[in-house]
Amino acid sequence: MTVELFDPIAKKRDSESIFPLRDNEPEYAKLKDIENDTHNRYGNLIELVQLEDTQSLNINGVDEIGFNPNRNKQHAFHFTADNCIGCHACESACSEKNDLPAHISFRSVGYVEGGAYPDYQRMNISMACNHCDDPVCLKGCPTRAYTKHEEYGAVIQDPDICFGCGYCTWVCPYNAPQLDPVAGQVEKCNMCVDRLEVGLKPACVSACLGNALNFGVVENTPENRDHIDTRIPGFPDPEISKPNIRFEQSKSLPNEVTRTDSMPVKYQKDEKAGHYKPVVDKKVGEKKSWNLGRLSSRENPLVLFTLSTQAAVGLFISLFIGNLLGVKPLAAIVATDLYLPLLVAALGMIAIGLLMSTVHLGKPLRFYRGFNNLRHSPVAREGLGIVVFMACVGFHMLASLPANNFVLDLVPALSEFTRLAAITATVFGALAIPAGCVALYYMYRCYRIKARPFWNHWHTAASFAGSMLTLGAVVIAVIATPVLLWLTQSPASLLSLLGGFMAIGIALEGIGLSFHHKDLSAADHEGAASHYIQRSTFGKTYILRNVLMGMNFMAVAGLSLWSSDTIISMALWSVIACSIVATSLIGRALFYVLVVPTTMPGAFFWKNKGFEQHARDIGLA
Repeated sequence: MTVELFDPIAKKRDSESIFPLRDNEPEYAKLKDIENDTHNRYGNLIELVQLEDTQSLNINGVDEIGFNPNRNKQHAFHFTADNCIGCHACESACSEKNDLPAHISFRSVGYVEGGAYPDYQRMNISMACNHCDDPVCLKGCPTRAYTKHEEYGAVIQDPDICFGCGYCTWVCPYNAPQLDPVAGQVEKCNMCVDRLEVGLKPACVSACLGNALNFGVVENTPENRDHIDTRIPGFPDPEISKPNIRFEQSKSLPNEVTRTDSMPVKYQKDEKAGHYKPVVDKKVGEKKSWNLGRLSSRENPLVLFTLSTQAAVGLFISLFIGNLLGVKPLAAIVATDLYLPLLVAALGMIAIGLLMSTVHLGKPLRFYRGFNNLRHSPVAREGLGIVVFMACVGFHMLASLPANNFVLDLVPALSEFTRLAAITATVFGALAIPAGCVALYYMYRCYRIKARPFWNHWHTAASFAGSMLTLGAVVIAVIATPVLLWLTQSPASLLSLLGGFMAIGIALEGIGLSFHHKDLSAADHEGAASHYIQRSTFGKTYILRNVLMGMNFMAVAGLSLWSSDTIISMALWSVIACSIVATSLIGRALFYVLVVPTTMPGAFFWKNKGFEQHARDIGLA
């Protein structure tokens, strides 16, 4: 193996505009030119492109190309846990280099610990973006703010393109993208490519006091190192995104190590596989609590967005397909003036959902960028499906105006277009069905995230489909029943049919939740920790939701079989409708607040959700 140091000083004059070099750059800050393999351990080429085909990274607005002879190869961090003393110098250097505010950190140092006195051990972990071979952040981002460059294999994010949805922070297993709530955008580690261009290591590596961090072409073992492993206790499954980081940790650790933050996760050694796997750490015991106030979260707009969108799709599909199939109660509604207010309700719910989704963005006025990555992002495809569904329902409603007696009284000339309008309404209604199904499918795909195992289960699809059937039927019943009673018509047959839809929806969601409970109770990943929080911190709320679901199912099933238009029956239906809505809100709020991501262990204060909550409780934050 030949090892050479780059000579950045000789080229200093040519590189000033990329990154200013000092005359006395220390040797430990310089990259080394080492012979390397052709493929990495994932089977991908290390040489990403021919060197002569590399392009300028446009650093600091200049078109210069650096003199690094390996700029066409995948680079990676190397972390030696035995050497890390937890001084946080890497964090400080990164923050200073990138001029970061106090609440944002591209690199973080956490730790796990275990054993018993006097043989108690701690292992520190320094982690930033791993510039993966298969960057899930790039595929998830709807605005296409991420680029995997052939130069150094760097995954670079452009905050000026980002509109602050934060989806990349969901899908990344390592908590690398940082959502800045003040600036309303995401930023992350850029591999210090300006330093790489002039032959220097990233700032965090150069600042490391204990020589724990190193950097170079991937799969190259640094000097005085023996291992280049892809796992370390607390590190998520590398198969999720094929990260470009390698580890060395030679000192033996206890068979079980714990986190010092509030996340109820610890790591146990799997003797067969030889690495540590996450298991539940029951930090708060088994006591069941309500914690209703903690159901509120930053994702509240998404609670309303998902529920209102699913209700709107369910409403339209039930009415349109019911009419096509000749289902009498539904066909009767479509044939009357009541159909138009129901279409308005569907459009209104979609509009409210889109508004909530837009409000959730860090930069709401840039919502139009959400369609930039239709090739990869389920968020972009979900948004397009909803917009197409809304447009089709809108044109369907406009084409249905000539069939509305109230509208005809106001504009008699529309009667001449009745036949053409009916054909047009049927065409757009038929187009709205697949559009709505595509929207809900990609809404579901948005949550099949390997980095969030609590969501990554088929119960998410069952929950969304169940809400579509249940809430769609509830909205139809709430709007149609008072009108039918005012017209002295019996709503019994309609309510009986809609009650059947509600029962199917509740049963579908209940079956999904049952299997979800069974699978997570036996799981060995962070999803089990989420389920533990569900059964303890929110235990009483969880039981309330399940009891209400069971009662709702029995009530709608019973009333569907013995429905009447008596005052008692109408009162019971009203109570059930309120109960179903409340149950849906509680269940969807739990869906968001319970998720435990596959992130790296944090320190006791920094990035510790428990400390953040404590600060809120005592008025510190």
